[in-house]
Amino acid sequence: MATAAEAVAMRRAVALAARGLGFTSPNPVVGCVVLDATGAVVGEGYHQRAGGPHAEVHALRAAGEKARGGTAVVTLEPCNHTGRTGPCAQALLDAGIARVVYAVDDPTPDATGGAATLRAAGVDVEPGLLTEEAETVNAAWLTSVRTGRPHVTWKYAATLDGRVAAADGTSRWISSAASRADVHRLRAECDAVVVGSGTQRADDPHLAVRGVDGAAQPLRVVVDTHGTAVRPGARVLDDAAPTLVAVAEGVEPLPGVDTVHLPYADQHADADHLPYVERTPRPSYAAGNGGGASAPSGRPDTDDEEDRLEHRFTASGGAYRAQRPAAPAPHRPPAGTPGGLDIDALLAELHARGVRSVLLEGGPTLAGAFVAAGAVDRVIGYLAPTLLGAGPTALTGGGITTLTEALRLDVRECVALGPDLRITATVAGPGTKEH
Repeated sequence: MATAAEAVAMRRAVALAARGLGFTSPNPVVGCVVLDATGAVVGEGYHQRAGGPHAEVHALRAAGEKARGGTAVVTLEPCNHTGRTGPCAQALLDAGIARVVYAVDDPTPDATGGAATLRAAGVDVEPGLLTEEAETVNAAWLTSVRTGRPHVTWKYAATLDGRVAAADGTSRWISSAASRADVHRLRAECDAVVVGSGTQRADDPHLAVRGVDGAAQPLRVVVDTHGTAVRPGARVLDDAAPTLVAVAEGVEPLPGVDTVHLPYADQHADADHLPYVERTPRPSYAAGNGGGASAPSGRPDTDDEEDRLEHRFTASGGAYRAQRPAAPAPHRPPAGTPGGLDIDALLAELHARGVRSVLLEGGPTLAGAFVAAGAVDRVIGYLAPTLLGAGPTALTGGGITTLTEALRLDVRECVALGPDLRITATVAGPGTKEH
């Protein structure tokens, strides 16, 4: 049984793991605390970036010789394979660790087995300490491994009567400056930010991260089924962050814009419908107030009231380049073509590009499509103490026609942000509706 000191250390390890959100994809976030033989903390660390040292290595380096005969408390089962770094199970053995306490079993076929290796070498191993807390912080990676698609968080801002805009379409600003700043934190923690054509037309959003020092910029994704919403000069096409536009098969892409062609929702996304895409490493973009080169000047960013700040980024490596086999000149389907794009196909494409977490910022229609596809894992609502009485609501459709089909959520957190209330809730099971 884990000791009280080990439980305290695990909570610290979970907090450390959270520091890696937005930086480690497609790898997990992991935290580790090393206790000496007396139970005192002598080292700690977390996985800081993909390809870099794992949490255990950072913690062992900090502990030095004090780790010998001690305990390693880690949020994920120590890995047992050699990738870009060596196996953590062996590093723990080399350091003379006598006991390992971890929270979550590693579900990946290649990396699992660390616990067995440690036990075989005579190390006392105890799994399952604070599993729920550790799974929560690592939800994006665990979802991607277990389901083969990215973890999806749907974010929206609404009035207390559930309106996301007034009857005349105005929506700036329903939420407070504090809530809008918090959204940038969410963006910084996710690999991709997704909006639909309605949001693109109405707001011409920028979707990049601002005000979060050192944050990696997410992939900006616009679901533009008919290819009519993203036009030359759109703010998502600047150099502040990478951008992908998803359109229906047969739609002509904008020249020079990374575009993926996907089937409609009423088609089956089999191999014949999947796009042919050639990828090179994603550029590394950083957000914040320091470092890097200035982004080229362009349209002023008016997403928030503080939007006159200069955006900075650093870029390295290549960029995604969508390439399709030679084909006849594509045609543009009529605007009245029913249905949107297949959400499963969209998520499969993003997963193939290394995206493990998605922040859905689209409007009611796109949110409804994700809910109907069973592709929402977490909901974050920013509720403003305001009443409008009329106007669009946060969710349209979702495949829900009666109360017994309602998507039931578990509220995880309620936090006041200025005058607003941020509510975080998770779906009990993947796409689970009440039956």
